[in-house]
Amino acid sequence: MPTDPYVPADPSARPRQQQNLPPGIALPPAKHWVADRPGDLGPRQPRGQLYGSPGPNVGYAYTLAERAAGEWALATHEERHDVIPVIAEIAGKRAALFGRAPVMPDVSIAAGLLGYDGTAEPDFAQVRRLIVHDAGHDYTRRRAIVDTVPEQLLRMTAEEFNASINEWRHLTRTRLFPELGRTPTM
Repeated sequence: MPTDPYVPADPSARPRQQQNLPPGIALPPAKHWVADRPGDLGPRQPRGQLYGSPGPNVGYAYTLAERAAGEWALATHEERHDVIPVIAEIAGKRAALFGRAPVMPDVSIAAGLLGYDGTAEPDFAQVRRLIVHDAGHDYTRRRAIVDTVPEQLLRMTAEEFNASINEWRHLTRTRLFPELGRTPTM
């Protein structure tokens, strides 16, 4: 295997920086790092509307959602290109809460939350169609949907989660579409 010319062949050879310093001079120790550049947010991430859920590799949730999209039960007039980003961002939010990259169970929980696993009642599926409509093209709408999902719901185990879904669906229906009352008319 070829080796670059600046890599010493002898493992005990001194680093190149040391060779260029005058005798008796050593490199100073590294200074303490401070987040002072404009892009350095430090350990605390900003929170609020439209900020999203920062976490490691949350964009991978889009790939996972694309893979799982064939198994979802979409209502009439629902489009995959609107549903996939919503599911992916809910899955990304769940993964970010745990400080890890998204995995397929995150996508399954997000799909189950919105009833794409086939568990949605017909009246919620109609409201869901209105909620998700055009979310694939509208970041503000997508963030509004994801921000309605409380963190404690996403942190639950599968058993606790399944017991709490119907309550969240009812709250979402009334919170996002109060003018529709209980059930939308189609």
